[in-house]
Amino acid sequence: MKISDLLKRDTIVLELSATTKQGVIEELVNKLDSARKLSDKNLFKEAILARELQTTTGIGEGIAIPHAKTAAVRTPAIAFGRSTAGVDYDSLDGKPSHLVFMIAASEGANNEHLETLSRLSTLLMDTDFRQTLLEAKSEADIINAINEKEAEKIAEETNTVQAKGSKKVLAVTGCPTGIAHTYMAADALKAKAKELGIEIKVETNGSGGVKNRLTEAEIAEADAIIVAADTKVEMNRFSGKPVIQTGVTDGIRKPQQLLEEAISGNVPLFKGSGKSTENSGSSKGSFYKHLMNGVSNMLPFVVGGGILIAMSFLFGIHSADPNHPSYHPIAEMLMTIGGGNAFHLMVPVLAAFIAMSIADRPGFAPGMVGGLIAATGGGGFLGGLIAGFLAGYLVVFLQYLLKNLPRSIEGIKTILLYPVLSILFTGIVMLGIVGPLSSFNRMLEGWLGGMGTTNAIFLGIILGAMMALDMGGPINKAAFTFGIAMIDAGNFGPHAAIMAGGMVPPLGIALATFMFKRKFTKQERDAGKTNIIMGASFITEGAIPFAAADPARVIPSIVVGSAIAGGLSMLFNIGLPAPHGGALVFWTLEGSWILYTLAILIGAFVSALMLGILKKKVS
Repeated sequence: MKISDLLKRDTIVLELSATTKQGVIEELVNKLDSARKLSDKNLFKEAILARELQTTTGIGEGIAIPHAKTAAVRTPAIAFGRSTAGVDYDSLDGKPSHLVFMIAASEGANNEHLETLSRLSTLLMDTDFRQTLLEAKSEADIINAINEKEAEKIAEETNTVQAKGSKKVLAVTGCPTGIAHTYMAADALKAKAKELGIEIKVETNGSGGVKNRLTEAEIAEADAIIVAADTKVEMNRFSGKPVIQTGVTDGIRKPQQLLEEAISGNVPLFKGSGKSTENSGSSKGSFYKHLMNGVSNMLPFVVGGGILIAMSFLFGIHSADPNHPSYHPIAEMLMTIGGGNAFHLMVPVLAAFIAMSIADRPGFAPGMVGGLIAATGGGGFLGGLIAGFLAGYLVVFLQYLLKNLPRSIEGIKTILLYPVLSILFTGIVMLGIVGPLSSFNRMLEGWLGGMGTTNAIFLGIILGAMMALDMGGPINKAAFTFGIAMIDAGNFGPHAAIMAGGMVPPLGIALATFMFKRKFTKQERDAGKTNIIMGASFITEGAIPFAAADPARVIPSIVVGSAIAGGLSMLFNIGLPAPHGGALVFWTLEGSWILYTLAILIGAFVSALMLGILKKKVS
């Protein structure tokens, strides 16, 4: 299959009318929809934006490749848009994007489709080819240029080693979607290795599965291994070898730096447990990584279940109770699905994925069982955390104890010994500690419920500030996780302060772009409009591009505004039983929604005012 089988004249925009990243995405989504390539335009757009939140697809060199693999795609396709002036696409090199390829892969796309889609990303690494696309006069010229370049690429494509040299380096690339970044990083590493005279082989972990898999013999002979991936990679096979672990975008942007580091002889050895022998900044085998694996997999249950609970409140706060006069069967149904099931799975899922992050698949079952014991026994969120780490490290310990068993019974370990022993011992420990944990949770709930006004305000200030300090990073996630735990314990005040604090940064920045236009570039003013929606939707990450561009002025401004909003929320005695949704779930508030809105607006105004004072005028 050729790229031109997926990129047609009716999905090409010779000159984009949009001048912002959001606008470009909207325009290309509409182009695909008008060509009848999508079954659900809105769902596809959500998938594209969700991919952008993981990391920007503006890869630099004037290129952006937004992409998504979703059931919202009727027919796999590519849309192409060109901007002569360039669009601020949050690119990795900070430069405008001129060539934007939007890749739409269907959920059931076969390998041939996926390989064709990924081939496009590798073609764009060629400077001359990009210039040809920029100079093309018509849709036909663009398709002809792609056909010619693709024919060259297919002729030279091979799974053999790309370069020969005195040093042998292996690499693995992978991104969450596995369509574009995976193969661009692979090509960048191979091209730079050839230039440096380094022998290299690259394994790609894409949507079509693992390609060009590294063999045991190749791993044994390698001088070093580079793992440039944002997705799960089989790591234990590299035990005892020098390994560099980094993100897939570094493979695209910094191939020379990675290769030179790999052959330097100063790369720490990798241990099969998932940790480097040195505390390398690129190592992901850490407490935070395991915790975030659990939290990220738990969030769909939290958000989906929480909003369904909030929807049930539309019929009345007690409308899900069959014995209450306000009872409504739809409210009961929503509460049963959201609260009785989705929310009930929150703690077991958290524990299961923490354990799986530590011990891989054998950790999943004991983590799930331990989390369920915590959830049903009153151990709550804290019990889930303990169960996840307990189960994960227990499996690692069992793997160590049983490593010398005869090879003839190797299969029995995975299907019999690990699950039976790990579930048994995790269950025994959790049953022993769930009682004290339940008592602790009740004590914490009582302490928070009886907290005096001054202490409550101080807690709100701290939680609000945490939400703005790193906008989606570990401090932000710690505050959000605490709020979820408090909802689970029946105390809704802290999470109201957390949501208020999380809404302020994008709203404050949006307000500043209107109040102090001369302090922001045109691109920033356009992005400020988008931040209104992101702030109202409780997406704190909308502030990140502004904070990254001017951290010394932006971060203090939004932290102060968020702290004020969090403190006012607690002062006004607001409670929020819904964990996510922003303004969409204000109807669930315990207390005055007017005062809650006022707290957020005051925080946003303070942030905007500080930005206006601190930021310099732009020329």
